[in-house]
Amino acid sequence: MGVGENIKGTLKEKAGELSGNDELEAEGRAQRQKGEQQTRENKERAEAQVHEKKADALEREQDALED
Repeated sequence: MGVGENIKGTLKEKAGELSGNDELEAEGRAQRQKGEQQTRENKERAEAQVHEKKADALEREQDALED
């Protein structure tokens, strides 16, 4: 999701630089930044899910000990 946008954006940005096309360069930069943001969000979401699963496991373990 984010990695693809990052790659496409980087390619557009570099193509814009090489061709002197400022509009393409700016479009690529924006797309790359969007991809970077998506990648960060995906990583944060995955980390949150890991923490949530750990918390659920600890809660189940605690409940089992109390029974």
